[in-house]
Amino acid sequence: MYTASSIFLKTLADAGITHAFVNWGSDHPALLEDLERQRIQGDGSTKPEIVTCPNEMVALSAAQGYAQVTGKPAAVIVHVDVGTQAMAGAIHNVDRSRTPVLIYAGASPFSNEKEHKGSRNEWIMWLQDIPDQSAIVRQYMRFTAQINSGATTAQVVQRSLQIATSEPRGPVYLWARREVMEEEMPESHMELSSNFQKWPSIEPTALSPTASTRIGSALLAARAPLIITSFLGRNPHSVSGLVALSTLLAIPISVACPTAVNVPFSHPYNAGVSFLTPGTHTEHLATADVILVIDCDLPWIPGNNRPSDSARVFVLDSGNPLRTNVGLWHFAAELVCCADSELALGQILESIRKIDEQGSAVGEPILGGQSLKARGQLLAAQHQAMTQSLDDAENTYPDVTGPSAGPIAYITVPNVLGVLRRATRAHTPSHGLETLVLNEGISNHPKVWSHMRPEVPGSLLTSGGSSLGWALGAAVGAHIGGEVVGAEHGKGYELVVAIVGDGSFLFGVPSSAYWMARRYNTPFLTVVLNNGGWKIQSPKLSMLGVHPSGFGSQASGNKLSVGFGPDSPDFSQIAVAASAGWAWGKRVGVSADSGKEELESTIAEAIRIVVSEKRCAVVDCVLESI
Repeated sequence: MYTASSIFLKTLADAGITHAFVNWGSDHPALLEDLERQRIQGDGSTKPEIVTCPNEMVALSAAQGYAQVTGKPAAVIVHVDVGTQAMAGAIHNVDRSRTPVLIYAGASPFSNEKEHKGSRNEWIMWLQDIPDQSAIVRQYMRFTAQINSGATTAQVVQRSLQIATSEPRGPVYLWARREVMEEEMPESHMELSSNFQKWPSIEPTALSPTASTRIGSALLAARAPLIITSFLGRNPHSVSGLVALSTLLAIPISVACPTAVNVPFSHPYNAGVSFLTPGTHTEHLATADVILVIDCDLPWIPGNNRPSDSARVFVLDSGNPLRTNVGLWHFAAELVCCADSELALGQILESIRKIDEQGSAVGEPILGGQSLKARGQLLAAQHQAMTQSLDDAENTYPDVTGPSAGPIAYITVPNVLGVLRRATRAHTPSHGLETLVLNEGISNHPKVWSHMRPEVPGSLLTSGGSSLGWALGAAVGAHIGGEVVGAEHGKGYELVVAIVGDGSFLFGVPSSAYWMARRYNTPFLTVVLNNGGWKIQSPKLSMLGVHPSGFGSQASGNKLSVGFGPDSPDFSQIAVAASAGWAWGKRVGVSADSGKEELESTIAEAIRIVVSEKRCAVVDCVLESI
């Protein structure tokens, strides 16, 4: 016997969705029944494969990590209104990161006297019946819909996936009453395979010829051009175009609040990263006369720093340049374009070369000229100085020999990250995609980006949003996604590293995340930047930003109620307990013996355990307390 649930699952599988991250409830009997039918009538497996997630926030974070790695949507199945709400901040993250995910939630039955199969038979079904379930998440979704009939189930799923995978990509939310998913369907509906060639994603859009010429002309004539980006590297094919444009015209690339590897660290015109706090904007912003903002969440904070009023600003975005899902978003610009970054960069490069050739005919070529060479040499020198400062910070350990007014710190964040980077690259000397780093360092976001020095597009990711608790679940999903990519292309991840801080370890529901890692054999290394609490921009840094010398400026984190003192949790042992002893963990930085040698040996041992023994490892790095 087939049901609407049979069609729902088959349509997901036909669409290429290989995994569903699931927390089951009373609204899912028909789905559970059909999955068992698949096992008995097939080879014992199911399509899609089910990943049980004891927490919905972790489930959606895992699905996000999977989709970020594969570029393909995963499915998430949750329980009525309460499961929908339990996805919590992960809903925000998949929206802001433009990650395609299909979320399905059941709903309380609409009948209560056995009028239909699946009618209400549990008391909670009255409590969980709310007037508009999808309203809980609608403003974060690209599309929401109710499945009303088994006969139209495939069409609803196809439409939702078409929207989810079109720019601006993102999550979609489907829901259905229990009776609908129990509806019996003829075998003919199952035999009609879903034709997803008839439901394609929207093709990437290019710049108009006028726009590409206008932007190319401005960059070619600029005295001090600047490129700012945040997430261009989500399309790895765009990175080569960005580097080519930067190299051709000696343009510095400033990465503002990055969420992907947009430019290799070693690129000599890489001007570094900024999270736009006062005094950290790129020094090129104030002097730039032409600025290309491309695939960027936020190029600058006007109240902290801004370009000259005379600067020519061009804004390019692949799907939502006006940020219609943000309440207030405006930057004065000469031109705003909705265009795919890969296509747009190719057009701009072509326009620049064509314009320069025309100038060469009258003796005025710019490409290859002395002014560009001089600018490139200056930028390369600045990049070298930046690299040297990072080296110095990594190799300078705290002086613990003299008197100290407060708790002694034996290691610093640059110490930890320098050791971690060298250890991972020793493991993967080609700097390839054998290692994936997930950055949820929060107040140390910029340091992770800078000191890990990523080279390969896709090798370092963030949540793309601001809700903490993404990294642990994402590590599980990314490991599974890496296996899928490896099966398709012969190369996956040998090592997944989650760098967490400012409470994001606890927000990640480690009791669920490490149970999942053990259950599905997805080992990863967790490095905890343990500063004793939340030193995120909110609350303590936000308070200091408004009250830099106020009453709270000298108060400890614990006194301000943003710390975990007097005794911080032993994060590594939480992972050990959650995995029933399978995970390995160690705390470093707690004594005079916890300097460089112990840090290096511990990180090396942790990597060995993950790669060779296929177990999770957690290194809890105790830093200066907030």
